[in-house]
Amino acid sequence: MDNGIQKYQAFIKTVEYGSFSKAAQVLGYAQSSVSKMIADLEREWKVTLLERSRAGVELTADGITMLPLARNLWDSYRRIQDEVANINGVQTGWIRIGTFSSVATHWLPNIIHAFQNDYPNIQYEMLLGDYAEIEQWIAEGRVECGFLPFPTRSDFDTIPLATDEYVVVLPKGHPLAKKKRIDPQDMDGQKFMLLEHGGKTEISEYLERYQVKPDIHFTTWEDYAIMSMVEIGLGIGILPRLILKRCPYQLEIRELSRPLTREIGLAMRDQRTVSAAVKQFIKYLGYRE
Repeated sequence: MDNGIQKYQAFIKTVEYGSFSKAAQVLGYAQSSVSKMIADLEREWKVTLLERSRAGVELTADGITMLPLARNLWDSYRRIQDEVANINGVQTGWIRIGTFSSVATHWLPNIIHAFQNDYPNIQYEMLLGDYAEIEQWIAEGRVECGFLPFPTRSDFDTIPLATDEYVVVLPKGHPLAKKKRIDPQDMDGQKFMLLEHGGKTEISEYLERYQVKPDIHFTTWEDYAIMSMVEIGLGIGILPRLILKRCPYQLEIRELSRPLTREIGLAMRDQRTVSAAVKQFIKYLGYRE
């Protein structure tokens, strides 16, 4: 990749993730390299793009002006790479994917591993977000495809993949762990860790459907934070079974007596117009397990 393009990418990712260290982790660079690339941009452009602090980074007024221009250049570069891939038979190119944590953790490594064996020169950009963010990224063209629970937007092309069951997670020794299945009403008044961000999810709708009012102590979109808090006894929670594969925490896991599931699939604006790399990538979705 051209060094100038790398600098734009480093700038964009640092803004998206709010820190040099997180951007470096996503990009696979050393933190010092990311910091240097942005310092180079600032020197070349004779502006200050970011305000640095212990809390992370924030855009300056000049940074706000320059960010959309850098994004346009970065997007143009990726579109060029996609067209090169089309011409060269998917030997090069980018795949831009929106996803949530359970798919990123347990499906994508196997899919990408299988795909890379056949197409080693394809590069990936993976954005991790909640359902609403992924839908927006697809609609705006920020990503070409995204993993989502169905139903999603009616104007998207979709490929159904699997049904995932929600289960109750409990600390070891919790009184409800004596039950084989947990009734919705069993959770009424219980200290609860809610998996949610920015809007209602299947879990909130499920609790409302059965008129259950747990004592919600913590709300987050980070599954592993909920597992950690449940493990030390701060409450109980409901999580998708997919994220609990190879679970590193000591938890009791119980099915719901009134099942809650989600249908997971891949969504795109238009399957006919995605890049050649994505069209090939779709053929490897069966390697997710």
